[in-house]
Amino acid sequence: MFRNLPPITKNLLLINLICYLADVVFQRYGISFSHVFGLHYLTASDFRLWQPLTYMFMHANFSHIFFNMFAVLMFAPALEERWGSQRFLIYYLITGLGAAVVQEAVWAMQLQPMLNSLNPVMATAVANRVVTIGASGAVFGILLAFGWLFPDVRMFIMFIPIPIRARTLVIIYALIELFSGIAPSSGDNVAHFAHLGGMVFGWLLILWWRHRGYDGFDSTPWNDGTLRRWWENIKRWLRDKWEERFPPRHPRINRDKDSKDYSDYHYHESL
Repeated sequence: MFRNLPPITKNLLLINLICYLADVVFQRYGISFSHVFGLHYLTASDFRLWQPLTYMFMHANFSHIFFNMFAVLMFAPALEERWGSQRFLIYYLITGLGAAVVQEAVWAMQLQPMLNSLNPVMATAVANRVVTIGASGAVFGILLAFGWLFPDVRMFIMFIPIPIRARTLVIIYALIELFSGIAPSSGDNVAHFAHLGGMVFGWLLILWWRHRGYDGFDSTPWNDGTLRRWWENIKRWLRDKWEERFPPRHPRINRDKDSKDYSDYHYHESL
């Protein structure tokens, strides 16, 4: 089965596994890869430019990497086969980076007020202890894309004996993450809004691809000319209103295709 996987899916599984094992080994020598490569708050002294990319390849424990990679194994091959390896890799990375952006924004709203109330030494120590790791943001982006492209696929969920449509499953997951982010339980250290961030950035990227008319997506109002016609009508309306308010010194000739007679227009030189 592993041999038959598409190349990007296969390499993502291998890279995540290698990073996890390296982190486990080096922790015995007092080196934490999760701290070095995990995502820190933007103003923390331990923040590094590579962390928004590398954090998605680090995982906290076996169950963390197992469930994330299981989701990649289940859903990523269909997307890579549909889009091609290059586009799927772009999608995976952008959804992971998008999750990092959202997580930084959440920290700015939730963490920064507390840091401002502390002395500089304590604030630095607290900021450096806040770390996010894991491929969950990219995984939720994959779930969104799968539900979008294959909405009617029936899926079985653990402890639920009936099949659920992929689109319904994505909606359920999104609502759970939204509720968990707004009202987290005590001791919850899961970056729920980062998961939603992966979905949001995946949704925006798919809309952009559809707008560009890439294969595998239906036509959109922009592709079929609807939005362009709306925009032309808006520009024409604005131009007419402007000329009503500020009449031109010389009448504008209507040069439509059906307008051939310009004899009614008279021109006068300005004094």
